[in-house]
Amino acid sequence: MTFAIKRIAGALAAAFAAATLAASFAGAAQAAAPKAPAASAAPISAAPIGAEAPDAKIRLTRVTPAYWKVTFANAPLNIVGPKEVRELVRIVEAIEADQQVQVVVFDSAIPGSFIAHYDLLTPLEESTGMAPGPTGMHPVPDLMVRIARLPIVTISAIRGRATGIGSELILATDMRFASREKAVLSQWEVGAGLVAGGGPMARLPRLVGRGRALEILVASDDINGDVAERYGYVNRSLPDAELDGFVDTMARRIASFERAAIVDTKALVNLASLPPDAEMQPGWDAFIASVKRPATQQRLKALVEQGLQQPGAIEDNLGRATAAYRK
Repeated sequence: MTFAIKRIAGALAAAFAAATLAASFAGAAQAAAPKAPAASAAPISAAPIGAEAPDAKIRLTRVTPAYWKVTFANAPLNIVGPKEVRELVRIVEAIEADQQVQVVVFDSAIPGSFIAHYDLLTPLEESTGMAPGPTGMHPVPDLMVRIARLPIVTISAIRGRATGIGSELILATDMRFASREKAVLSQWEVGAGLVAGGGPMARLPRLVGRGRALEILVASDDINGDVAERYGYVNRSLPDAELDGFVDTMARRIASFERAAIVDTKALVNLASLPPDAEMQPGWDAFIASVKRPATQQRLKALVEQGLQQPGAIEDNLGRATAAYRK
């Protein structure tokens, strides 16, 4: 069984020459791209293998013992696929095991992309064949649940596109702050014939209300930082020049407090606000089923031929690109 794009590899051979669609385009682009610079703070010594390296696709950095950062640096678009999911799982395990960390900030080192979306150029079995996580769910919904249920505070600093699984990850964090000029959020999947797999159907209605959740999910259009703030998709939209300083100040403030008070308070907020874990796995199952539909394969074929998962106009304007498709 292959992923939707691989299943149409023959039709796309001319566009991709000798390369097969079963290979990850994002991985090839990463190999050719310049390495992202190392974070200025000291890497965490007990981090998962690879996460402390300056050229890691996802960097885990200890700013202080109580304040950590997770930085996405998977050039050129911060595509997340099975390999990146496994790396995120290892990072979450490190956070879960540490008794000093109180706040974790998720951000990006790639201009224009927080996380573009899930990798659509890998064989399907690489995703479906992953062993379940501790919750018993597939690692993608498992990861989203575990991030949301971390006992400490998580914050997303959103600059660039947070699309698909990028949106799903920020929805799993406790607070979301967006660049007014540069943040773009969307659940683009329905526009491509897909169903979102990382749980936004469970989270968005609780955050923004039913009508706005359906607008985000079914209209599948790009949403800027200011609209996201008005909807409650993010906490605040800030001028881009102020985003990093604002998030850093808040993270350091939280890191200065007593950990037990943070943990107890978040646990009670979780009781009042988080969706049941059982609502998460059905979204992933629906995503996998949607990938196999012929109509979806045709839409994905058209997007790939136009440049999906390559830097350029399609990735910069996914909302417009999906709406332009004609049968």
